[in-house]
Amino acid sequence: MTKIREITQGLQFPEGPVAMDDGSVLVVEIKRGTLTRVKADGKQQIIANVGGGPNGAAIGPDGACYICNDGGFEWMEMDGMTVPGHTPHSYTRGSIQRVDINTGKVEVLYTQCDGHALKGPNDIVFDKHGGMWFTDFGKTYDRSRDRTGIFYAKTDG
Repeated sequence: MTKIREITQGLQFPEGPVAMDDGSVLVVEIKRGTLTRVKADGKQQIIANVGGGPNGAAIGPDGACYICNDGGFEWMEMDGMTVPGHTPHSYTRGSIQRVDINTGKVEVLYTQCDGHALKGPNDIVFDKHGGMWFTDFGKTYDRSRDRTGIFYAKTDG
């Protein structure tokens, strides 16, 4: 059986792990609103504060990190675990962001598709043509839930 070893702790709801060539791993921290590098020795480095709720990440053809930002959640404690809840009052929108991992510069590429607002982008992958596929899980409210889908876009915004 494989032995599991903890590398780091204290991350705030990490998602979207991306293995890097230097042995580090990039993760988005949904609750903290950051793109964070976890080095092989367990040390953490915040690359960028992206705000909202970064939920998925992938390295694009240009070497930048592309992030699905769901706009954030209300957070609650359940059985000793922190879990996402409904849409927070501070929610404005979901987006696709591009982060230069060398400088930490964040730019918003997409907030809508064909006039329909992105609600809660979630996961992202790139194809061999350099385009990105991403899901939009939507947002949950007290008495309703968004219907969304799967989207395709280029990195040019």
